[in-house]
Amino acid sequence: MPSVRKTQGSAYLSNMKTIAITIDEPTLKKVDRLATDAQLPFKNRSDVIRRAVEQFVNSLEREAEEQRETEIFQRHKARLNRQAIALIKEQARHETRRDLSHSGKDSSAGTNVKP
Repeated sequence: MPSVRKTQGSAYLSNMKTIAITIDEPTLKKVDRLATDAQLPFKNRSDVIRRAVEQFVNSLEREAEEQRETEIFQRHKARLNRQAIALIKEQARHETRRDLSHSGKDSSAGTNVKP
């Protein structure tokens, strides 16, 4: 876990790096509005941008993982389809056996029970 040091009354993670970015004025104004809105949890511009970048990167990583999974399913779809069909048939056989066993004689009354 990264260590935390106190600087000017705020806690900063020691593994943070300072970078410079170029940003257009309308976007900067939006960032400033978010950073100064008391209803939102942002401390400053850096916090807004850091969280936005983190969400963006996480989104890209999720999309890449979903793409990899889709490719795996595509590669194995014939086998997966065969397995799914076999499972459905087995469940149908099990249901049929269960239904037949319940349509037999009622042990307490000694009479046939209709399904």
